[in-house]
Amino acid sequence: MREYSWNSFKDLIFTNPAVVDQEPHVDDGDENTERGNWASKKEYILSMIGYAVGLGNIWRFPYLAYNNGGGAFLIPYFVMLVLAGIPLFFLESAFGQFCSQGPINIWRAVPILQGVGVAMVMVTLIVSVYYNVIIAYSLYYMFASFQSPLPWSSCLSQADSNCSNTTIVYCNVSGSLVANWTQGNSTCPLSDIITDPVQSPSEQYWDRVVLQRSSGLDETGPVVWHLALCLLLSSMIVAAALIRGIKSSGKVVYFTATFPYVVILILLIRGVTLEGARDGIEFYIGSQSNLTKLTEAQVWKDAATQTFYSLSIGWGGVMTLASYNNFHNNVFKDSFVVTLTNAGTSVLAGFAIFSILGHMAHIYKMPVGEVVKEGFGLAFIAYPDALSKLPISPLWSILFFFMLLTVGLDSQFAGIEVITTCLLDAFPKTFKSKRALLTITTSSILYLLGLPCITRAGIYWVTLIDQFAGSWVLLFLVLLEIIGVVYIYEGNRFIEDIEMMIGKKSFAFWLWWRACWFFISPCIIVVILIWSMITFTPPSYGGVQFPEWGLVLGWCIAVFILLWVPVIAIYKLMRANGSPWKRLKSLCSPAEQWHPYLDIHRGERYSQEHCRLRIRHKTKPEVNVNVISSSWL
Repeated sequence: MREYSWNSFKDLIFTNPAVVDQEPHVDDGDENTERGNWASKKEYILSMIGYAVGLGNIWRFPYLAYNNGGGAFLIPYFVMLVLAGIPLFFLESAFGQFCSQGPINIWRAVPILQGVGVAMVMVTLIVSVYYNVIIAYSLYYMFASFQSPLPWSSCLSQADSNCSNTTIVYCNVSGSLVANWTQGNSTCPLSDIITDPVQSPSEQYWDRVVLQRSSGLDETGPVVWHLALCLLLSSMIVAAALIRGIKSSGKVVYFTATFPYVVILILLIRGVTLEGARDGIEFYIGSQSNLTKLTEAQVWKDAATQTFYSLSIGWGGVMTLASYNNFHNNVFKDSFVVTLTNAGTSVLAGFAIFSILGHMAHIYKMPVGEVVKEGFGLAFIAYPDALSKLPISPLWSILFFFMLLTVGLDSQFAGIEVITTCLLDAFPKTFKSKRALLTITTSSILYLLGLPCITRAGIYWVTLIDQFAGSWVLLFLVLLEIIGVVYIYEGNRFIEDIEMMIGKKSFAFWLWWRACWFFISPCIIVVILIWSMITFTPPSYGGVQFPEWGLVLGWCIAVFILLWVPVIAIYKLMRANGSPWKRLKSLCSPAEQWHPYLDIHRGERYSQEHCRLRIRHKTKPEVNVNVISSSWL
């Protein structure tokens, strides 16, 4: 009976001619009647902002600002945004919008680098696995917040001597430790302040209740059932929001992309009214700002790295979302709106975070620097601890974790969309009428792949994936992307493509973008990439070092991602005809299918006759390796 019901449901939804003909991902008013378009400009902008504004804006930027000179850090951050962030975001957006294809088929422009697109999809697939887990953490904390008092407001009943409801601070005075040092004793340098190593209640709750953390990667342990249920709920939410692709997710982002700003403003208003808030803000970007930090190269490296990662450049999501735009959409203005909104969100979130952390430091009578953390430590230990000290603490906790949930969901929406769009572009006849089934299948696979990350050793797996799949690998892919578009495809030709979409611009207009694309941005990426490799340190979590086999596995993940680039290039060279030089030349030339998606937008530059002459001029007639019909290769 159960099997019959499922088959009936499947036939009704996925094989019913009425449903198939309806094409749920396409509306009557769409310019592109095959792939579909955004229902409105607002949906695209909100989706792109939701994708760019991720958890890093909330739990990483404030810490970087504090650690790199406070307000002084904003100078290198915005400089890097102008020199690299905005130019590369504009490049990726225009690249995707021009041909209306995902990050794999988009490399019909430079077929030999199609492996870069595949590598981007692999990164997105791997990162989506642990991003789904972080959403599950947020869900669990949100549900746990419906209690008063909050369960992490005091040590567990079975707590041992390693947990304390009060934090003791020592000051190293002439080699002797003086206990109960407070902020009032300003004569103690920050470097001489030592915090009692016992766990706080929030840290104990995170380790023992939420994660049930094991001693290391070697001790996997069973799946943590409450996280498994939250992970399942997360996967179901994502699948439901993307069931019709951008047509359904475009409606969801009206809430998920705007609600975080409401919560940030609420937390900020509440935070600045608390005692000690001023101390927190002073440490963030106030009088504690240290302009001498600008002379340190590490500050500029951190600013550039944060710019790349916060804008999600190199993941394939920017190209994918832009590919559903109308051809003549002003992608130039959109790039400024999204990138500046992303930067402003980071700064605003920092005020909300540090005002409440300042209050927490005031209660504990500790320096603000002793309570500031980043990443998981900020989102699931320090900030929940601070919220538990507020009146009506469950309300503030629910709002905060619901905000983390919506921020995570927006990024996850784009990640899933990258995967499904690439499959739809590669196999349109197979998946076009089965988009709902494809989305559900993708979400289910990501759920199963995420199960190792919610075992008792799960947090170590999440850290490992983040370090090896979501860091310097992206810089390498972005560098190849710039080389492909600007130097092989040719930057001037790309500018002509952009002008087909947004209209003719003056030479002076393009002068700045040429400088960034041809020289400034790639130089910045090369410096950061080399620096990241030289200063690489093996990942660890909570003071626990990873075993050698874990580090080897991490490097295997990075190699697996990057290996697609040479493997596909070699495969295409072997399939081509002619001498090695002619093969290389043909694969560095745009494929016959490289053009605007619709005939009406191709003009004289991409007319069929012009394309045939171009191909005949650069390759022998029998060479057809660049033609991509129903597969990527």
